[in-house]
Amino acid sequence: MITALLLFWPALAGVLVLFIKGQNAKRAAFGAAVVEFVIALYAMLQYQPNAQVQFQYFQPWIENFGINFAIGMDGISLLLVFLTTFLVPLIILSSFPHSYKNPNVFYALILFMQMGLIGVFTAFDAFLFYFFWEVALIPIYFISAVWGGERRIPITFKFFIYTIFGSLFMLVGFVYLYFQTPGAHTSDINAFYQLSLDTTQQSWIFWFLFIAFAIKMPVFPFHTWQPDTYTESPTQATMLLSGIMLKMGIYGVIRWLLPIVPQGVSQWDGLVLVLSIIGIVYGSIIAIRQRDLKRLVAYSSIGHVGLIAAGIFTLTEHGMQGGIIQMLSHGINVVGLFFIIDIIYRRTHTRDIKNLGGITQTTPALSIFFMILLLGTVALPLTNGFVGEFLLLSGVFQYNNWMGAIAGTTIILSAVYMLRMFQGVMFGEQNANTVTFRDVTGTEAAVLIPLVIMVFWIGLHPNTFLSLTEPAVGHLLGIINR
Repeated sequence: MITALLLFWPALAGVLVLFIKGQNAKRAAFGAAVVEFVIALYAMLQYQPNAQVQFQYFQPWIENFGINFAIGMDGISLLLVFLTTFLVPLIILSSFPHSYKNPNVFYALILFMQMGLIGVFTAFDAFLFYFFWEVALIPIYFISAVWGGERRIPITFKFFIYTIFGSLFMLVGFVYLYFQTPGAHTSDINAFYQLSLDTTQQSWIFWFLFIAFAIKMPVFPFHTWQPDTYTESPTQATMLLSGIMLKMGIYGVIRWLLPIVPQGVSQWDGLVLVLSIIGIVYGSIIAIRQRDLKRLVAYSSIGHVGLIAAGIFTLTEHGMQGGIIQMLSHGINVVGLFFIIDIIYRRTHTRDIKNLGGITQTTPALSIFFMILLLGTVALPLTNGFVGEFLLLSGVFQYNNWMGAIAGTTIILSAVYMLRMFQGVMFGEQNANTVTFRDVTGTEAAVLIPLVIMVFWIGLHPNTFLSLTEPAVGHLLGIINR
């Protein structure tokens, strides 16, 4: 029942928030999100680290067609549920300095999106997974389209078309797999795992599923919706997209693509690694050239996600474990960076690096928070980014030394654009935009402190999380290599 409570509580809270007028809506939404996080922590404490799916909840849904409401959590699901429930309260808290029109609708949509995200990470039925995949898209579309920047309508429409296009590919793939199940057809994930498809069938299904997941991540060249959407969306939507939603695509690859069509993966994994490594270099080089802080971090995400995808498709334990822990680390770091950019923009009304400078002279606390999150992003040892990138690069090197060497440039390139950004924003002479810049407030510190704690917790005690996912990763690799 814990999984069901995690799933339905945000939906119930979202409905209640709709009826709360004014600024009280944000407080109610924050309280509901904190309750959700407490439930997730309780689940983590009760979880037994093994390969079994735990906290299962099962109800027939469309019984005549073998479609069931089947949810639960193994270590991989639990880690992503933890990430979601950890970040959503901080994302809501980060919005407190803003005054959004119709706040009850804005915060209700965030909670509805949280419900969709939890559903994606806990569904063990293909059509239920698809249902929540679409449910998670609807709230973020309206958040971006209603509360975004000047170009929000065409940019959000492009994002919507991309994701719907990919979702239809996934639906076609799931329908085909459904009809391949023997006897009374079913969409249960274990039935899909046990299918005996020939190489041609697996090759086709690989592309139907991969395109859907690659768009959501996004992997080069399916990334073109991402920079504009991140830039034009309100900061809280950008945090949801970058911190949690892109993990839906990576999770889909791990849970649904690799174990179902392993022969299709073995046919195309080389191409996927090439595309992923191109994305690493491409995203990093474009990030170096950016002057807008939001676009810089958006392009940096393409590089980081490229490395995650490359590591996962090596089908090694190091690559898989690295990809999963890096999902957690990336979500924490990128949400922190986008929040700091939001702080800078609210105080200066600009995100252009050339119009900033000298901020560190009056902001010792902000400077420390910014630097710690930056160092986590560039994978400094003892920070969260180092654990994931070390495991990912180890996996890629096991696959191919040359690919590993090229993928390893992400460490150098990320240091270049991140340190360049920090230098341009925080050092140098103050100007008219920054001369009155004030340090972080109590609310802002309340958002940043938990993120910084996690930067060091993952970096110093990675087994807290790796031990949760190791049995599930071993189980999936066993299915893939059978």
